[in-house]
Amino acid sequence: MKRVVFPLAVVCLLAAVAYAGDTVIEEIVVRINGSIISRSDLQRSKEDVMRECKEKGGSDADCQAEMAAREKDVLRDLIDQQLLQQKAADLGITGDTELIKRLDEMRKQMKLDSMEALEKAAEQQGVSFEDYKQNIRNQIITQAVIQREVGPKISILPEDVKQFYDSHQKELDRPEAVQLSEILLSTASKPAKEGEAPEEDAASIAAAQKKADEAAAAIKKGEKFEDVAKKYSDGPTAAQGGDLGDFKRGTLAKQLEDRVFSMKKDEVTEPIRTKQGFVILKVTEHQAAGVPPQKDVESEIQNAIYYQKLQPALRDYMTKLREEAFIDIKPGFVDTGASPNQTKPVVTTAAEDSAAREKLKKKKRFLVF
Repeated sequence: MKRVVFPLAVVCLLAAVAYAGDTVIEEIVVRINGSIISRSDLQRSKEDVMRECKEKGGSDADCQAEMAAREKDVLRDLIDQQLLQQKAADLGITGDTELIKRLDEMRKQMKLDSMEALEKAAEQQGVSFEDYKQNIRNQIITQAVIQREVGPKISILPEDVKQFYDSHQKELDRPEAVQLSEILLSTASKPAKEGEAPEEDAASIAAAQKKADEAAAAIKKGEKFEDVAKKYSDGPTAAQGGDLGDFKRGTLAKQLEDRVFSMKKDEVTEPIRTKQGFVILKVTEHQAAGVPPQKDVESEIQNAIYYQKLQPALRDYMTKLREEAFIDIKPGFVDTGASPNQTKPVVTTAAEDSAAREKLKKKKRFLVF
C-alpha cells in the first residue's frame, strides 16, 4: 500500500499527562473558564513552531530565529484557540457537515476507496483517527467563529481598492502566463521505471491515438473538458479534471509553449504527440504581461485588504473574549494578548483545585492541522 503522509499540526491544544503512580506531575499554566492549558501544551506548541519551519526547508539558524520571534506569542495563541472553541460551543457551531466534506476530499486526494482506508492510513503512521478528526473539527469551528463574528465587521470601500491598486503597481506587474488543463493518453505498453522513458509498441500507440481522437471528438461535441479528462486521461491530474496550474514562458517544452501561448482562453488543442503519449491541452486562462486593469484584479485586491484588516480586528475580538472570560495565568507566564480589564477567577477550595487537576488528567491529546 502506498504510504500516505498526514500533515503535522502547527499548534497542539491538548497534551497527554505524565504520572508517577497516582500523583499528577503535570503543571497547569492557565485556566480559561472550564479549560486548562498545561506546561506540556506550551512546550509542544513551541516544538511545533520549529518542526513547521524545518518542514518548509528552513535552516537551523532560520528556524531558531523564527522561534525567537514567535515564542513570546505561543501562550497567547493557545489561549486564543481555547476562547474561539468555547465561543463556537456558545454559538452552536459544531463543524460536523464541513468535517465530513473535508475528510471525503482528503480521501479522494489520497485515492483511497473508503473512510475505513483513510482511518487505516492514519493509524499506520501512528495517528489516532479520532484525534485527527478532532483537529480538523477544531480548525473548522474556529474559522467559522472568525467568519461569523469578525469578518462581517470589516468594510472595504472602493477608495481602499483604488489606493491599493495605485500603490502596489510593482507587485501587480506580471509576466505573460497561461493556466492549462490536460488530457494525457499514455502510449506506454507497460509501466515505466522511474527516470526512464516508457516502452511503446505499435498496438499501444494505436490504442492511445484512438482514445485521443475519441476525447477530442467528445470535446468538440460540447462535453466539458473536465469531464472528458476524468473519463479518458491517464495523467495524474485526471481526478482534478486535468488541471495543471500556471506556466510562464520558458517553463514548457518549446513544442507545447509555441502552441499554447498563441491561444486564447478556453481554446483547446488537437492531440499533440509527446514522449509520454498524446496530450490535449486547454488554456483555461491567458494572462498578458504587465499590470492588469484594476477590474481584472479587484477580487485579489479585496482579499489582500481583507486580510490586512482582519488581523487587528481579530485581536480586538480576542481582547473582548478575554474580558468576558475568567482567565487565571500562573505567575511567571505572560499572555501577550491580555487585556487590563480581564477578570481573574478565585479558586476558593482545595476541592475545586483538585477537580481542575482531575479534568486535566482525563484530557485527550490531539493536534490541530
